[in-house]
Amino acid sequence: HSNDHTRDPCPYNIVSDVGIGFAMGSIGGSLWHGVKGYMNAPRGERFVGSIASIKARAPITGGNFAVWSGLFNANDCLIADLRGKEDGWNPIMAGAATGAILAARSGPKGMMISAVFGGIILAAFEGIGAVMSKMGGSAHIDPKPIELPPAPASEDTKKVSAAPSGSGSALSQSGSEPVFQDPFQEQQQQQQQQQQPAAAPFQGGGFFKGRFGVTQ
Repeated sequence: HSNDHTRDPCPYNIVSDVGIGFAMGSIGGSLWHGVKGYMNAPRGERFVGSIASIKARAPITGGNFAVWSGLFNANDCLIADLRGKEDGWNPIMAGAATGAILAARSGPKGMMISAVFGGIILAAFEGIGAVMSKMGGSAHIDPKPIELPPAPASEDTKKVSAAPSGSGSALSQSGSEPVFQDPFQEQQQQQQQQQQPAAAPFQGGGFFKGRFGVTQ
C-alpha cells in the first residue's frame, strides 16, 4: 500500500529491485574493478588484466547489491504491513534490519554496528529525497494571478454615451450586437426626405379610370 506510485507495489518491487540492484552493482563493479585491475597489472598487460578483473569481480559485486536490495525491500514491505502506514521511518528501519541480517555471522555486536550504519545511511537518503521533493514541489506552485486594469472606453462608446437619447444609437433587431448611427447623418437623411417633392398622383385612364379613386 505504498503512496509512491512510481514504484511497483509489494511484493513485486522486491523482484524488480533485485534486478535493478544487480545491474547497478555490475556496472559499478565493472568500473571499479576495471580501473583497479588496470592499475595492478604489469606494463604491457594492463588491458588484459583489467578485463580479467572485471570478469572475476564484477558479478560478485552485482550479486552483493542484489542481495542487499532484495533484503531491504522485503523488510520495507514487512514493516509497512506491520505498521499499516507508509512514511520515512519504514526505509530507515528496513535499512537497519538489512544491515543486521547481513552481519549475522559477525555476532550480536557486529549486527548492532551494521544496523546503526544501515539506519544512518537510509536516513540520509530519506532526508535528501525529502529536500529534493520539497524543492521540486515549490517550483511548480502557481504564481499569483496578475490583475489587469480595465480596458479604456473606445471612441464609438464615447460617442454613444455623449449622444442624446433617441437620436444617437439603436439596437439591431436581428442580432445581439448594438448598431451605432451618427446623429448628424440621421439629421441629414431627414432633411433630404423633407426636401424631396411629393409624387404626383397617378393619372390613369381607360380601364383604371374611376376604379381606384383616380380622376382626370
